[in-house]
Amino acid sequence: MSAAGPLFEVFFVLCAAGALAAFLVPARATPLVLSAIGSLAALIILVTSAVLLIGDGGFRVELWPVLSLGTLTLSADRFSSLFLFVSGLVFLPVSLFSAVYLLKFVTHHELRYFSVLYHALFASIVLVLIAADAISFLVAWELVSIATYLLVTYEYERDESAHAGFVMLAMSEAGTIAVAIAFIILSGTSPTLDFTGMRSNAGTAGEGLRWAVFLLSFFGFAVKAGLVPLNSWLPLAHPVAPTNVSALLSAVIVNLGIYGIVRVNFDLMPATAPSAGLIVLVIGSFSALVGILYATIQAEMKRLLAHSTIENMGIIAAGLGAAMVFLATDHEIVAGIALIAALYHLVNHSVYKALLFIGTGAVEAGTGTRDLDRLGGIVRRMPWTSGFFLVGVLSISALPPFNGFVSEWLTLQTILRSALLASTSVKIIFAIAGALLALTAGLAVTCFAKVFAMGFLGMARSKGAGQAVEAHPAMRVALGFLAATCLLLGILPTYVLPFVDRATAPFTHRSVIAALVPPFFDVTAQQQEKVPSAFLGEFHDLGAQVGNALPGRGLIVLHRGEERNPVVFAMSTFYMFFMLALLLIVTFIVFRLLTRHRTLSQGAAWDGGLRRLWPGITYTATGFSNPVRVVFQVLLRPASVADNTEAVARHFRTAIRREYTESHIVDRLVLGPPVDALGIAARVVRRMHVGNVNAYAAYVLIALLLVLIAGVGLL
Repeated sequence: MSAAGPLFEVFFVLCAAGALAAFLVPARATPLVLSAIGSLAALIILVTSAVLLIGDGGFRVELWPVLSLGTLTLSADRFSSLFLFVSGLVFLPVSLFSAVYLLKFVTHHELRYFSVLYHALFASIVLVLIAADAISFLVAWELVSIATYLLVTYEYERDESAHAGFVMLAMSEAGTIAVAIAFIILSGTSPTLDFTGMRSNAGTAGEGLRWAVFLLSFFGFAVKAGLVPLNSWLPLAHPVAPTNVSALLSAVIVNLGIYGIVRVNFDLMPATAPSAGLIVLVIGSFSALVGILYATIQAEMKRLLAHSTIENMGIIAAGLGAAMVFLATDHEIVAGIALIAALYHLVNHSVYKALLFIGTGAVEAGTGTRDLDRLGGIVRRMPWTSGFFLVGVLSISALPPFNGFVSEWLTLQTILRSALLASTSVKIIFAIAGALLALTAGLAVTCFAKVFAMGFLGMARSKGAGQAVEAHPAMRVALGFLAATCLLLGILPTYVLPFVDRATAPFTHRSVIAALVPPFFDVTAQQQEKVPSAFLGEFHDLGAQVGNALPGRGLIVLHRGEERNPVVFAMSTFYMFFMLALLLIVTFIVFRLLTRHRTLSQGAAWDGGLRRLWPGITYTATGFSNPVRVVFQVLLRPASVADNTEAVARHFRTAIRREYTESHIVDRLVLGPPVDALGIAARVVRRMHVGNVNAYAAYVLIALLLVLIAGVGLL
């Protein structure tokens, strides 16, 4: 057993100890105990996954046989280790945040129940990622679904919690059935249910079986990932779940869907048809656009972030689809870059989405609301929370030098490499997908500019916002940790991408890091032989060798092409960070120099002729997003009711309130028609229930005759 084996044992012992400790300590101490044990378990997983990612050894242990179906096996490779690392990276700050957040439930909810489920969920997630056979995987998958359902419905007395939990569990079970059927088909090509056997025998499968496995596994796992049209559960579950559970939903649990898609369709039975990749690309691009459209028009912060999760999962799926197409057309280097971009975006999304959800929890704790229309002005009373939240906003908006920019930029650049493909129709599909992702990126900036401007700036629009209280130090530590991680992942991608490349290399059959981050700054003779001298000369003239004293590959993400086009695309957020900082410092110094001999006078702001500006007539989040609602009305189709209230002086209106009822495009176009058809069929069947015994006897006779006729026909 490798060094990872004992660490996994310690982790599972800690999870069991955390569940047991909930019954041994007073209820008031349960949040602190959960936080301590959960944080320690997360640190163990971080160390374990780092050992597996950095080292050359793997982890594999056989448990016990199950009848004639094979032996239950646990195993971890570099790919699963990447997901383990992300899970630990999120569970650590979420556990710290929970120490304070869960105190609100002490008096009216059973925290022992929550603690058991919390540690069970963590253990189940790790089991999914290290399961090495179909039975272990499906059992762990079900444990994750059940634990998630029970945590989402933790505040069970609320009607909306029961409805959201039911929808989530029903969709999850439907996805699990599809995945189970895919594994059954896979097992037909292998003598065992072990992933190693499936992988080695996948080449014997015909094209029809490959398509069946792809469609079943992709749509089955897409439920967990929240891709359109299987995303209905996400906007329902987030608003009713505890905030720490919401952070885990969007930053960890949806990642399992992406893990499953890649594990089956890149590893166990790679999809060899370019059309399979195009399906993933199109669904991913459409998911991204739909997700950000609905996020932009939301005013409730957790619901907004839920729709944003759909958007980001769509971007990741689009990257996976592009990688599948490039692999199927023998462009392995570009396929590897697309896969790296998708998984790097998954890492980035997990970090900044956890930051935004924890920040939302801190805002709700300090103001009593998470409705953007009732917030405003809290930056003055919650400066630390606001600053950390701003980092999350800049990251998710894909603005440099933060982490979201790197992975989204890399994804778009990779999609532009469709120029390498021979098929014109495939190029057109890539162009449409690229346009949708570009539009998504623009709308994301609009969406989160609204979040910060309407939620944190301006004047308070409610009593709670006006009396906001800064977050507890434990919450600020969690927020600061995630904000720092967003910055580091943004300015040092060249030190992270090689580890992602190590995780993806087995799927693309080669390492592509030398083509993505060329070793310009390692000037030893051995390294210079790997780079054409003319190529080095051009970049030396541009000043690239300025960083030759730095360790590693340097600080530029660059796709090295062929001799005629040595630089396909290039970017350095590290240098960008220092240039932006330098510009800000220079601007500040120049401003101070120009104004040092001037006196500034301060007076009351002009408020359009009013004696003072009422909070009710300031710009709200709903008003901010109304242009987007109008432009995309064909897709959104909102219905609005206006309620106007006049001021006492009768010259101005104090407020214009609009309440919108949404009909989601997925409900209208995908889920609505079959539901309506089932309703019609049910009404027809209901008419058969006439209460007449003779009629029921006739039904039995007709059914018997139909069976006899069918039997004769078969003979």
